[in-house]
Amino acid sequence: MNDPQLKPYRDFGPWITEQIGAKAQKISVNAGFTCPNRDGTLGRGGCTYCNNQTFNPAYCQQAKSVGAQLEEGIAFFSRKYPQMKYLAYFQAYTNTYAPLPELQRRYEEALAVPGVAGIVIATRADCVSGDVLDYLSELQKRAFVLVEYGIESTDDAVLQRINRGHDFAAVQRAVEQTAKRGIPCGGHLILGLPTTHQIANYIEQEAARLNALPLTTLKIHQLQIVRGTAMEREFRAAPQDFPRYSLDEYLDCLVRFIRLLRPSLVLERFVSQSPPELLAVPGWGLKNHEFVARLHKRLQETDSWQGKDLANNN
Repeated sequence: MNDPQLKPYRDFGPWITEQIGAKAQKISVNAGFTCPNRDGTLGRGGCTYCNNQTFNPAYCQQAKSVGAQLEEGIAFFSRKYPQMKYLAYFQAYTNTYAPLPELQRRYEEALAVPGVAGIVIATRADCVSGDVLDYLSELQKRAFVLVEYGIESTDDAVLQRINRGHDFAAVQRAVEQTAKRGIPCGGHLILGLPTTHQIANYIEQEAARLNALPLTTLKIHQLQIVRGTAMEREFRAAPQDFPRYSLDEYLDCLVRFIRLLRPSLVLERFVSQSPPELLAVPGWGLKNHEFVARLHKRLQETDSWQGKDLANNN
């Protein structure tokens, strides 16, 4: 790194401030969508790791309107941060899995709430049509829009193992079509999925395939095995199929991964924290900011930064 005052990676916070023109806070909303991997279109039961209770805050309830959820979330944050802008984060399940008029109604309702400067849409790569992307391309002329795809892994065998319901080629198509329209595009990746420790050079493979995608942002976090999921049953039956990183091992894995990621990729997060009552493993007992502090220390100790190990450092 040339400037020791900068973080050793391209951080999401400053980037989103540049896009919005002010500091911004995401407010999660549950718009009542389901998933084709749950309703029988592709399958039943969803991905083996999935339990949406792990990230839905108390105000984020389907029984409330999108506007009401946002107003309640904004009321919570605005007491401490009165100048903050907000992003409506359509997070639960698949948030483009509905007819276009219904999507337009939900998104427009969110943008009509005072203080909301844009929307972030979490979805699947096999659930975004050209019509939806065309609409979002028009929408971003008057509001910030980020489409966030659940990638989870770039390896088809791993995707099949977790019952994802699509292959990596579907991710490539969706990301390319989104970026082609000038829409910022995010990805979500889980490190530590079953059998990944048995794939030679897995971290290098993941980094290379992600670098080749026209992604703007990336979220990374450790696999959390949540109680009551199909994956918990798999883990109890065959724990040898799971990498089971210790905290130090996961930090080392992240450092190795970050050194391989292109510097233009905005990194939003590195760890996730499910409610303790829902979490089977791992139980590291760290808050997100405590984990990030340890990651910064490990990057400094190893003289590491984003993209350091790329051949052309681009």
